[in-house]
Amino acid sequence: MKRRCGAVVMLLFLLIGCKDKTATINPTEEKITEAVYASGVIKSVDQYQVYASANGVVTEVLVQEGDMVNKGDALMHLNNTTAQLNIDNAGLAANYAAAASNTEKLRDLQNAVQLAKVKMDNDASLLGRQRNLWKQDIGTRNEVERLELAYANSSNAHDAAKLKYAELQKQISFQDKQAQKNLSIIKSIAADYTVKSELDGKVYNLLVSKGEMVNMQSPVAVVGNAGHFTLELQVDEYDIARIKPGQRVLINMDSYKGEVFEATVSRINPLMNERSKSFTIEAVFVKQPPALFPNLTCEANIVIRSKDRALTMPRNFLMNGDYVLLENNEKRKVVTGLKDYQKVEIMEGLTSKDVIRKPE
Repeated sequence: MKRRCGAVVMLLFLLIGCKDKTATINPTEEKITEAVYASGVIKSVDQYQVYASANGVVTEVLVQEGDMVNKGDALMHLNNTTAQLNIDNAGLAANYAAAASNTEKLRDLQNAVQLAKVKMDNDASLLGRQRNLWKQDIGTRNEVERLELAYANSSNAHDAAKLKYAELQKQISFQDKQAQKNLSIIKSIAADYTVKSELDGKVYNLLVSKGEMVNMQSPVAVVGNAGHFTLELQVDEYDIARIKPGQRVLINMDSYKGEVFEATVSRINPLMNERSKSFTIEAVFVKQPPALFPNLTCEANIVIRSKDRALTMPRNFLMNGDYVLLENNEKRKVVTGLKDYQKVEIMEGLTSKDVIRKPE
């Protein structure tokens, strides 16, 4: 019985000794990098959701997922029977209002102008002759005044005919232009029933099929650049003040396990997402992986600062943020510097010879 008790006591001493050995360390000099963690997704450059410009039923899908398209290429057609009828009606109105369709009206008024001019010239000739006779005391004053009145009336009639002709020309020109403009508007509206790509790129996703009803509020496809990708990273509001364009970013992806890719912060979206309390950071690859696809997930470390040689210790050896416990149980204040997820830099208060104990 005494032998068993002695064995137990010896085992306890060994365990305590091992615990003390693992719970004390010396600060070591090594490289340390302070970084901000971010999660995010891979996005194609210029990736966007395609929306229809009109409500309707998909009558034809012209592309497949993975197809390359150019800016302006049609992706799908929507039902546009009503739009075509409107085009036909606008075309009829445009033809009716065209100047070529109103030549008869213009010719009639032009003839009226010519007749009014002939009568005015004839009245002017008669008036001139009667005035000459009156100078020779031939005829009467009443005859001269009658011819003067006749000439004035025919002159006014000629002016009125010319004005009416000019007004008809303006009216026909206005109606012609207005009808053509209405036709262009109707055709433009009809073009909304063809969904087109807004850039050169690849069709990454088709969200509707033939026969489905679509509206202007729901996307119908996703299109983006085929060869260039960017990163959209979410950074907590606590860390955003330390992020700046140009900072180095280290990227890990599940699709490339064990590999680390380098990127650079290119843009900081200044508006915080109130729901997640995070900011969106955009970054571009320094060297892009050989194969990428939109919406791949990734994890990132945005490098804030780094030192090749720094006195460091594990972060879990700190007490109250800036105190450490020495081997002799002395509590000592330290000045910290860079921090990563495991280590902290000691600027003042310790040397590599000091032995520190992990707080319990």
